[in-house]
Amino acid sequence: MSRTQDHNEGNMKVNLRRIMPSRQSSAGKKAMSVALVGATVVGASVLSVSPAAALSWKCKESSKTIDDAGYSGPWGDNWDFTVKNCVARSGSYVYAKAKVSWDAPPWYSGTDLSETFDAAYFRLYIKHADAGADSVLLKRDFDIKSKLAAMDGNGNGSWTSSTVKKKVGGKSAYADGALRLNWDEDGKDIVHYGFSASRSV
Repeated sequence: MSRTQDHNEGNMKVNLRRIMPSRQSSAGKKAMSVALVGATVVGASVLSVSPAAALSWKCKESSKTIDDAGYSGPWGDNWDFTVKNCVARSGSYVYAKAKVSWDAPPWYSGTDLSETFDAAYFRLYIKHADAGADSVLLKRDFDIKSKLAAMDGNGNGSWTSSTVKKKVGGKSAYADGALRLNWDEDGKDIVHYGFSASRSV
């Protein structure tokens, strides 16, 4: 091998060493990447926590027995409903949610309730108490027919609404809720069944 060739190969090895990172440098970069990924995951988990989760909720629960107005047969047809209306406040925002529970005769279970209800809704309100009729600041209708049909074999079930919010400024407000049921073959449209409202916050 000539001296010139030997010299060129030596320069090539030196250049390769300059281009390729050392093992220690690679490990350092890997550690930094893991740290950055960890920071991103932690940040995302913190941001994913809903502000509503930390609220102090004030709730009012009430119950009502409702007759299936479209059925006149020999079997029992009364539904026992319990509604819990809840309200919370954070600064100028008021939040509301509700839980509906029911105990129906077991023979209603296992069907889609299409022969029981033409429609079934729960209406959630945020209201402000006035001297006359209370002001409705927000209302939201939830279609609960499929939720009612998801009862267990004993006719029992429950459903919780999503949380709604309204900017009310300095006003006080409370949560209210009602079932809006259109019984099949009763000759009527939707019937409104009110329940007890929460206190104001």
